[in-house]
Amino acid sequence: QIYRKIKQLTGQSPVEYIKSIRMKKAMMLIEQKKFTISEVMYMVGFSSSSYFSKCFQNEYGMTPKQYMDKG
Repeated sequence: QIYRKIKQLTGQSPVEYIKSIRMKKAMMLIEQKKFTISEVMYMVGFSSSSYFSKCFQNEYGMTPKQYMDKG
């Protein structure tokens, strides 16, 4: 039931929706420039830096490092 409701409201599966929220939070933390990318990665719940980087790049089209350097 909850899967269908989330899918209906957001157009994403619950896993995709939660991941997108985590990526938005990561982007906000990176923009603040108070934390390293590793710290941000752990703060939003990722334990693998390569997976975090891959998810971030899929969401925003650039790596977390590129995003940090850009801003």
